[in-house]
Amino acid sequence: MTAHSRAAWAATALAGFATCLPGTGPLATAAEVYFEEKFQDADWEKRWVHSTWKGGNGPAGKFEWSAGQWFADEAEQKGLMTPNNMHYHSISSKLPTPFSNRGKDLVVQFSVKHERQEFSFCGGGYIKLLGSEFDQDKFGGGTPYKIMFGPDVCGYDIARIHTIFTWQGKNLLRQPDIALDYDDKNEHSHLYTLVVKPDNTYRVFLDLKEKASGSLHEHWDFPNKTRDDSSDKKPADWVDEKRIDDPAKKKPADWVDDQRIRDPEAYKPSEWDEEEDGIWESPMVDNPKYKGAWFPEKVDNPAYKGEWKPKQLENPDYVEDVYAFDDIGAVGFELWTVNRGSVFDNILLCDSFDHAKSVGEPLVKLFTQEKEAKKAWKKATGKDKDKGDKAPSDEEEDDDDEGDVHDLGKEDL
Repeated sequence: MTAHSRAAWAATALAGFATCLPGTGPLATAAEVYFEEKFQDADWEKRWVHSTWKGGNGPAGKFEWSAGQWFADEAEQKGLMTPNNMHYHSISSKLPTPFSNRGKDLVVQFSVKHERQEFSFCGGGYIKLLGSEFDQDKFGGGTPYKIMFGPDVCGYDIARIHTIFTWQGKNLLRQPDIALDYDDKNEHSHLYTLVVKPDNTYRVFLDLKEKASGSLHEHWDFPNKTRDDSSDKKPADWVDEKRIDDPAKKKPADWVDDQRIRDPEAYKPSEWDEEEDGIWESPMVDNPKYKGAWFPEKVDNPAYKGEWKPKQLENPDYVEDVYAFDDIGAVGFELWTVNRGSVFDNILLCDSFDHAKSVGEPLVKLFTQEKEAKKAWKKATGKDKDKGDKAPSDEEEDDDDEGDVHDLGKEDL
């Protein structure tokens, strides 16, 4: 029996035993754990297969076993770490037994720590749920997957929790994105949880706090019950402007909106020669009477008819149940990382959010200790004195702490 099988068997057996105790009331359903990986032993590479695949932006790298440069509990926080800048990192692990979530909840949970999450960090942090039949040695960007879930951060413009479902060969992205707030984007560990339910609804959590929820049909391009009538056009006289400028409001006659004026106190220098120097003009100065730009007040538009929508027709392609995936047989990370030092850990696939929450609560509590752990690490290494908050140069980014990170992985292996 593999470590995964033993863990799943133990979790199910203990939960089942608890439901059979006398005097415990109605029987509860034990959580079924399909896969769990915490990377707490040096045999992790026997369970995971590195891929040699790479895309067009750089070489392929290999994950290392490490908790990173700083941590609250090294043994507890060791995971898969990306050790190289500008590399592809791809790795996968087969489940002990493939499963289907048909008729039950699907819960996906894992943690990510982007140690280099500062300044212009760019890197994916998502996990993929895969089928059971694929070449692990060549697992890469073109390998079909069922669900892709996790953070995607790049610079200041992209910061979201990717949640992508594959439907009839198409990868459906959530619209709109699940945005990561400013406080969500930092260098500390965070726990990401996705729940997909048989009633075709979903919930997404960050550190066990809900970030998004709703209908799969509403937020993804799954076939809906109805479709737009392509022959229905918006009438030419349809008014969809809800607020308009108040027609009764006019700019006051004495309103001054010239921000700069010619200096009235300036005078032409006596030595100014217009034949040589050109026509003299007084310099521009701030207008002391300037009141700012004038805008009329907005009022409700009495002609507003509401948002126009085309007529709806019955959709022959409608599928009610879009939540289910058969043959979920593997998990994997397939990432392009500009900045090294991301750690992936605490992977859990099960059918109970309550179970995932019970697993996640002590992790989230542990993650809150990382801020002090980083301060202690910086003080111990002298990094709290020499750079402060200054952004590192390209050379510093390449050289800084490279030996520390790589040596940690090699020692532990």
